[in-house]
Amino acid sequence: MFTENDLKQLREKGIEPETVLSQIEHFKKGFPFAELMAPATIGNGIMKYNDDEIAELEDYFEAESQQLEIMKFVPASGAATRMFKHLFEFKEKFDGSDAALQALEKDKSFNSVYIFLTRIHDFAFAHLLDEKLKSKGSSLAAALQKKDYNLIVSGVLEPWGLDYANLPKGLILFHKYPEGPRTSVEEHLVEGALHARNSNGEVHIHFTVSPEHKNKFEELITDKKPYFEKKLGVKYRIDYSIQKPSTDTIAVDLNNEPFRNADGSLLFRPGGHGALLQNLNEAGGDIIFIKNIDNIIGDRLRAETIKYKKVIGGLLLKIRHQINEFLFALDAGGAQAERIANMEIYAQNQLFINIPDTYYNLSLNEKGQWWKQRLNRPIRVCGMVKNEGEPGGGPFIVKNSNGEISLQIVESSQINIKDPAQKSLVDQATHFNPVDLVCSMKDYRGRRFNLADFVDPQTGFISLKSKDGRELKALELPGLWNGAMAHWLTVFVETPLITFNPVKTVNDLLRPEHQ
Repeated sequence: MFTENDLKQLREKGIEPETVLSQIEHFKKGFPFAELMAPATIGNGIMKYNDDEIAELEDYFEAESQQLEIMKFVPASGAATRMFKHLFEFKEKFDGSDAALQALEKDKSFNSVYIFLTRIHDFAFAHLLDEKLKSKGSSLAAALQKKDYNLIVSGVLEPWGLDYANLPKGLILFHKYPEGPRTSVEEHLVEGALHARNSNGEVHIHFTVSPEHKNKFEELITDKKPYFEKKLGVKYRIDYSIQKPSTDTIAVDLNNEPFRNADGSLLFRPGGHGALLQNLNEAGGDIIFIKNIDNIIGDRLRAETIKYKKVIGGLLLKIRHQINEFLFALDAGGAQAERIANMEIYAQNQLFINIPDTYYNLSLNEKGQWWKQRLNRPIRVCGMVKNEGEPGGGPFIVKNSNGEISLQIVESSQINIKDPAQKSLVDQATHFNPVDLVCSMKDYRGRRFNLADFVDPQTGFISLKSKDGRELKALELPGLWNGAMAHWLTVFVETPLITFNPVKTVNDLLRPEHQ
């Protein structure tokens, strides 16, 4: 199947031929749909705490985290292209005619171009846009008055202006402040200082970035870091990683043969956010908070977000402490009946671990070994918000291909909505995954887990794409918080809706939470 040139290309990317053959098999066979057993709800997979318990978890985090190295891990390599989709479409069609103006004013829905233009001064980037337009002999006020809307939109998207069509979300101005606007990267610097400060006052933040934008991230942070260090009384340790070429996946044609570019080379595509598992695996830190680059809020409403960061962090540390106690006790004193009974109660009530029927036929020592294997894993505590109709993944109780039942975050594309029974379970779901989680990456003896050992390879995605006018099939690796963490210990906690403020379209920046 592979030519000499193909093998050279694979070597340069650090991909084994066997990996590509395995991916082609996935295209041929497809991935099974997730088998949902029930939605995770309050009391059945999702924990909900009262005010006293929340305060206790916050205090526990404050006390216990002092001895640990905390890290904040922010996937920030995604382009902002989708944020401006409606502006691209507008720019293609708008010709300034009366008919075009009428069409513009007809749609006044929140995500419309009309709202974008009429509220342009409410964006944090408005002042900078005005400066760019002045360099073209116009201004924001003049362009609005003349209804020269193409000039305004071009000023946002094109290289002579803000160049937002070619920048990642991390480098876009999100929020206004009296001292000047902030990008989402700067807001993560502030948030990190308030919940991820280590005992020496250091704040360790890791950004995953695309290679073409790494320099811009470094320039921005070098410029802004001294200001925030002085303002917040911290010292930042910022590092970066790039999605590895070895995590790219082969594309195939509609006959599942490798898709070739015009020059005959194999076409590889980025493997989706699941590819970042390798970056996470190599990152430092005893505990790692993960949050998407665009899910960030300004100072005015930040307090509640910080509180729940500490709540999920405190819960993670409590769980880890208890699991480590159990595992050390098994090492020291073996599988005593009372100890095993305590582990069963804790695992079912606190970790929602499903104990299979076969377990009850095991001897006491075999049960001890079973728990050692079942509990000595990476741990994640995930905040879950009430579902307000947002598209995307949610928390479910799932049976995997080995018959194991566990808590999982499942994307809508993994669910067979055409199956009435599965659709019914989706309709009963109450919560949504905002990607706000904290992870423990070391075993009870302080050794780092190899995260690749805990992936469910049967949870990837296949999608239809095109290149050069030819259709192709693309493969995404198991998602970072989906199948890539399938065999972790997982706990879901209800957190308030204010902790979820993503910016999917540029108009989302006009929502009250971002103003």
